[in-house]
Amino acid sequence: MARQRRVLERMIGLYCRGRHGSRMGEFCPRCEELYRYALRRLGGCPFGSEKPNCSSCRVHCYAPAMRERIREVMRYAGPRMLWCYPGDALAYLWRKVRIRPKDRPGR
Repeated sequence: MARQRRVLERMIGLYCRGRHGSRMGEFCPRCEELYRYALRRLGGCPFGSEKPNCSSCRVHCYAPAMRERIREVMRYAGPRMLWCYPGDALAYLWRKVRIRPKDRPGR
């Protein structure tokens, strides 16, 4: 989960710098709120170590408004990750192909 936390921080960082003009390593209050919310959701993921990428998951653990906000971040930051953090971007793609989501945790 440490890798997923790092990727989440990097994606929100790219988005916040590009859209809100924040400095490297800092989030605006709105992005900080989203980051903290996403960390809580990640920490409580029912799939644990077998967690698929959130975009492939069949369990929606985000509130609808927060889900839309994180989608906006991912649409903006996803393509930029390939240039700024290519290792993380390739690991994401590899995981998307390799790990198939289960319908429910524990099955």
